Amino acid sequence: MKREQLLSAIRKWCRKNGVAFRVSVVGGKGSHMRVYVGSDRVTTVKSGDLSPIYVGLVLKQLGIPSEAIRR
Repeated sequence: MKREQLLSAIRKWCRKNGVAFRVSVVGGKGSHMRVYVGSDRVTTVKSGDLSPIYVGLVLKQLGIPSEAIRR
C-alpha cells in the first residue's frame, strides 16, 4: 500500500465517523508526514510502499480498527 492510499483511507474513515483529520509535512522535502486524528492521536507516516505490518502499527497508534481499512 502506498502512503497516499493509506491517507485517503484514513480520511474516509474519519469523515464517516465524524472525527477531525489533519496532515502536515514534517521537515524538508516531504519524506514524512505527521497525521493527526481527533484531538489526541498523532503519528508519523513515511513515504513510499508501506508493509502490512507498518500499516497496522499506524492504525493502532491512531486508534482506528484495522478492519476499517482495506489493504
